[in-house]
Amino acid sequence: MSQLVFDEKLAEQLEVLYRSPDILRRRALIREALGARAGERILDVGCGPGFYVAELLDEVGPDGRVVGVDPSEVMLAVAAHRTEGRPNVTFHRAEATALPVEDGGFDGAVCVQVLEYVEDVPGALAEMRRALRPGGRLVVWDVDWATVSWHSSDPERTARILRAWDAHLAHPSLPRTLTAQLRAAGFDDVAMQGHTFSTNSFTPDSYGGALVPVLERYVRSGGAIDEPELSAFVADQRELDERGEFFFVCVQFCFATTRGQ
Repeated sequence: MSQLVFDEKLAEQLEVLYRSPDILRRRALIREALGARAGERILDVGCGPGFYVAELLDEVGPDGRVVGVDPSEVMLAVAAHRTEGRPNVTFHRAEATALPVEDGGFDGAVCVQVLEYVEDVPGALAEMRRALRPGGRLVVWDVDWATVSWHSSDPERTARILRAWDAHLAHPSLPRTLTAQLRAAGFDDVAMQGHTFSTNSFTPDSYGGALVPVLERYVRSGGAIDEPELSAFVADQRELDERGEFFFVCVQFCFATTRGQ
């Protein structure tokens, strides 16, 4: 598995993706599932550029606190800039499997599209359980990449590119086993909802459209697909859009659960 490198260029591309209407909808769904309240302490595991941290700070208010954890210095710098001037936020550089936080110190936690990158999912879930108080709430969101349906003039080429994309993930279809893994880790009442993200327009305003430059960058750096083939895929998507034939859909899953005693 070859991981994405979270540098300044990727941070810029993710800024575009994270501001798209689809991702705004996703953030609203996740915040609703968590239900953060005034005065609570919330942990964001894999906080990235800090969009959730900033929004959760508004929800917990001045008497609450939000802690963001991420392994990328670049992402943490973006997140710190986004929340500059907010006194009740803290950031730590760490992996999901080794959270530098106290036992039972949080009322809630979110972990959005992170665990699909983590080799040791049980270890990460154990750490999140440790960080939550008994009865504390956890929301985990990940994508089953096998649900992607992407129209193309060359389906075999698209399949090769998607296989190359999957190579940067530890668990491309993690949601299929996540309910059982959450229960095994000591979480109760695991609720799951699937949410469809679809578009018929190649635009950065949609999840599918905004994903293309991120996918293109990874596949190019991974070297599994040669440059002419990758360029042909992107050109084909643009041509399909011009003819009104663009189509993308995937299913993303929200798991809401609570820590057992």
